[in-house]
Amino acid sequence: MKYSYFSVCTDRGKSIPVLPYIFVSHYISNIVYNRFEILRMRQTRFRSAVKCTKGAFYLQKLLLLEDDISLIDGLTYSLQKNGFDIQVARTVCEAENLLAENTDFALLLFDVTLPDGNGFTLCERLRESGNPVPIIFLTASDEETSVIRGLDCGGDDYITKPFKLGELCSRIRALLRRSSMRNSGDGILCSGELTVNLAEGRVFLSGEPVEFTGAEYRLLCLLLKNSGRVLTRGMILDKLWDGAGNFVDDNTLSVYVRRLREKLEENPSRPEHLKTVRGFGYQWKE
Repeated sequence: MKYSYFSVCTDRGKSIPVLPYIFVSHYISNIVYNRFEILRMRQTRFRSAVKCTKGAFYLQKLLLLEDDISLIDGLTYSLQKNGFDIQVARTVCEAENLLAENTDFALLLFDVTLPDGNGFTLCERLRESGNPVPIIFLTASDEETSVIRGLDCGGDDYITKPFKLGELCSRIRALLRRSSMRNSGDGILCSGELTVNLAEGRVFLSGEPVEFTGAEYRLLCLLLKNSGRVLTRGMILDKLWDGAGNFVDDNTLSVYVRRLREKLEENPSRPEHLKTVRGFGYQWKE
């Protein structure tokens, strides 16, 4: 028997094709690798949708106020696939009841035009009551006056329909990161694998403690609390000047930045988180 591909002979003199087995093995390996990559990506999206607090993780809960059933179904499915816990209200009254029953919503998504009112008015009432929860408006109106009112009444972002679901999820995650940095009432700051326990003054990277001097620790907390913002060297120097009269000059600040990178970055010469913004200062990136 002849084959157009490689074959080997057994001890009984029979020829066995080799190449088809190689193809099958390669095909199975690709399937396993692709499934592993899909699982890894899903785990990454899941981790980005959880909040870290004293070592525990839980899904962040969002409230969607929307009366369009088709849009509700699509948004609910996509946000759940991205690791969020979604509760839905179709009227302002339903939303107010849910907000009264639950105080753990991490972010609110409001339509503007609703059967019994509008999202702007509800946002104003929440802000007047002192509720700081981030709010994103989802509306078909792209008029400048509507955008201005949405932001002036206390909204944090304004997205015009139709929008891309990927962009919405990215904006939600960005708002949640900024909100978690501002809200230090639980005494925890988180950024990826980095955790700062403000109550104990301790820093952990991937679960392992990292030692810092007092000035290095203050600089790190300042950067994390202002994640995404560019801080000028002057702003940082003013903040690091403490009540005891200890101050940091420009050269010392450069030394502290280098030390932070050496302790926190995988490659200090090419930092991924503590970025230098030439001509301005520094920026912490997630």
